Amino acid sequence: MLIASALILAALAAYTLLCMASPFGTCRKCDGAGAKPTVNRAGKVKKVRPCRRCKGQGKRLRVGRRLHNHSRQIHRAGTR
Repeated sequence: MLIASALILAALAAYTLLCMASPFGTCRKCDGAGAKPTVNRAGKVKKVRPCRRCKGQGKRLRVGRRLHNHSRQIHRAGTR
C-alpha cells in the first residue's frame, strides 16, 4: 500500500512538472496540424477548415494547467 501511494505521488509530481515546463500539448483532434480536411463521399478533399478544438493553433492547454489556472483564479478572487 505504501509503495502504491508513493508511485501515485511520484506520477502526480511528474505531471505537475510537465505542466509547469510545457503547459500546452498537441491537439488530439488534428494531431497538431491546426486543420482537418473535409472529405466528401467520393474520398476527395473538399475543404480544409481550422480545427474547432484548438481554433487552428495546433496546441491545447493541458488539463493540469487548466486546473492550476482555475485554482489560482479562485484564490485571487477570495483574497480581495
